[in-house]
Amino acid sequence: MPTYEYQCDDCGNNFDTFQQMSEDPLKTCHKCKSTLRRVIHGGTTIIFKGSGFYCNDHGKKEAKRIEEERKEEVKAET
Repeated sequence: MPTYEYQCDDCGNNFDTFQQMSEDPLKTCHKCKSTLRRVIHGGTTIIFKGSGFYCNDHGKKEAKRIEEERKEEVKAET
């Protein structure tokens, strides 16, 4: 279920709520009973944290490429 952010036009109350995509947007602030608007953010980013992603999906290929380049340099020097 997506999280939507809302902001009150009058009191500035800002909050997040879980709603189904099929639900109508909230219209009334629960603090001052004024008009709410759904906040739309720009693009999102994906952040991969932890050591597993890099080591498993990228690191081995890069390390292998570097090792092959070093072997070629050693051959060229001799």
